[in-house]
Amino acid sequence: MFVHAWETMSAQVRATAIEKGWWDKPRNDGEIIALMHSELSEALEGLRHGNPPDDHIPEFSAVEAEMADVIIRIMDFGKARGLRVGEAVLAKAAYNERRSYKHGGKAF
Repeated sequence: MFVHAWETMSAQVRATAIEKGWWDKPRNDGEIIALMHSELSEALEGLRHGNPPDDHIPEFSAVEAEMADVIIRIMDFGKARGLRVGEAVLAKAAYNERRSYKHGGKAF
């Protein structure tokens, strides 16, 4: 159910990105990943400013909106590159359930 929902939403996100011109020219993977990083940096800036309502969707906080942007960028990238991100999320979550406390002693 999760994978189906992820794939459906990813297809919608990708169609919007194409329609809005973000794929008019080929994009390299490094650029796309850097854009994911930038969304996380924007979330951090939101926290630094008290996590106010987002400018575009004010019913959500800045952090909520920026986290959504990260996921949207991941969905677009995954769909563009034929990655099985939805399936990997489930597999990684199941793997993490079996890991030791703090993964065997990591500080962070």
